[in-house]
Amino acid sequence: MTEDELQDLLDKTLPAADRHDVFVEECQDQDVRLRFSLGGGETAWSSAALLSLVDTSLRATVALGAALTHLNVTMLRPPLQADVITLSRVLRSDGGVVHAEAWLFSHAVVEPMLHATGSMKFPGA
Repeated sequence: MTEDELQDLLDKTLPAADRHDVFVEECQDQDVRLRFSLGGGETAWSSAALLSLVDTSLRATVALGAALTHLNVTMLRPPLQADVITLSRVLRSDGGVVHAEAWLFSHAVVEPMLHATGSMKFPGA
């Protein structure tokens, strides 16, 4: 899937509350880099918003075709009032189940603020 195809899919599929001005920076094989921005009067990233970014980032590795079934999140440092960049990739795919990870960074890809791993299941699997 190309960056433009994933961007169109995210724009059409995500609820407005979960978009956070998402921009697909890179999409190669099953590695995805997304950028999210504060907007709509938001002044800081809430825990709920960060979990939404994690969900979107993990599911983007499989073109949003699977539902999250298990999630493990480790908060490493508080988020800054800046864009969030996510790097996510598939770790393993086994039949209809995919295991992926996501790293979230504040503003620049230097020190991660959050790491998440998750399992996703495709419909009918």
